[in-house]
Amino acid sequence: MNRLCLVRPQNRECRLLLRKARLLTAVAMLAGCAGLKPHTPPPAALESQVRIPGLPDARAWGDEFSLAFQQDLVESVRQEERSGSFREDGTVDFLAISGGGGDGAFGAGLLCGWTAAGNRPTFKLVTGISTGALTAPFAFLGPAYDGKLKKVYTTVSSRDIFKLKPLFGMLQTDAVALNDPLAKLTTDYVDGKMLADIAAEHAKGRRLYIGTTALDAQRPVVWNMGAIAASGRPDALELFRKVMIASAAVPVAFPPVYFTVEANGQRYDEMHVDGGVAHQVFLYGPVLRPLAAAKKLGFAAPRRKARVFVLRNTQIKPTWQSVAPLIRSIAPRAVSSLIKAQGVGDVYRIFATATRDGGDFHLAYIPDALDTTRSDEFDNRVMNVLFETGYKLARHGYRWQKEPPGLARGEADAESPAVPLRRKLEEGLD
Repeated sequence: MNRLCLVRPQNRECRLLLRKARLLTAVAMLAGCAGLKPHTPPPAALESQVRIPGLPDARAWGDEFSLAFQQDLVESVRQEERSGSFREDGTVDFLAISGGGGDGAFGAGLLCGWTAAGNRPTFKLVTGISTGALTAPFAFLGPAYDGKLKKVYTTVSSRDIFKLKPLFGMLQTDAVALNDPLAKLTTDYVDGKMLADIAAEHAKGRRLYIGTTALDAQRPVVWNMGAIAASGRPDALELFRKVMIASAAVPVAFPPVYFTVEANGQRYDEMHVDGGVAHQVFLYGPVLRPLAAAKKLGFAAPRRKARVFVLRNTQIKPTWQSVAPLIRSIAPRAVSSLIKAQGVGDVYRIFATATRDGGDFHLAYIPDALDTTRSDEFDNRVMNVLFETGYKLARHGYRWQKEPPGLARGEADAESPAVPLRRKLEEGLD
């Protein structure tokens, strides 16, 4: 949900939220912020030891290699072999779903249209961040959950996502709005049956990852959601939902989500916010080394073709807008520009990873010509237009982009600086 009111404050509710936030900041400074909830984050020196109690391998830092996730990757292939789903000369498919607030309706429509086209893959790995974290479990479970996915993105409104706090209720808290409506929405759709279905697919060797941001550490965190679903813990459903909500917790607008963690035998509470603070979209990055996993499994060379699909829930092309020379206009415009640039950078990162690891890259995004202007981020009318656009494009055979924006292959760019870079990537160099 990483755009919300912080970058699109046109509607009355969002403008009111920001005015209250500014007043809250001024009053809090005068009050010395007394009475804030105590927060005991893990010390920086213990970052490498941070674990969820009872689930030591359910999460990993998203900016470094994880031995636990690497071992789980190897085990996932063995699970495929045991379940009979492994095909030596088959194709393995990956799907990365980005953030984008209400624009997530486009990705939801594209997935449903893909089903209608009859060639939607069963994905080995699905990742999601922010609004993509809400889409990812449905995408992971496939066509059987398309009806619920459509309902989520075509019937909700802002009141189903957040509720503004009274002004004086904000003075000593960590956000200007409550995410209780989002928590209820998640509870309504993510139930025990969904958890059991995800656990069953996890046992077949498929994986579902969701990204959050650990704010104290200023680092991305990747959660193995299938491992949580399959853990058998009585609180597995609660933890699963909590990760989803954390991934969409826009800082300042929504309260952070606190996870009880342990390190060096001590308990701490770790503050998590929107995964989009760290990345707009992610695949697996440095966390996994697929070629090394293939070698460990005894494959002289990868025996399956890999395809990487990136669903970017936004328009890629910059949009022109006259900005008033005022802080209240400059700040949101600057933030939205940063988010757009970060998203393009993340697409390039995934392209580099896919190329290095022999994956065939595919990119989808909202058509630049589509008018998505609205005063409310979760405007039902616009979200339905976005859903139908994605659906129709996929239903009639979506033309996936084969390179990130601005990177064109062919003779025309033979002298481009990008060519040596691509050669290095194709040779497997970092």
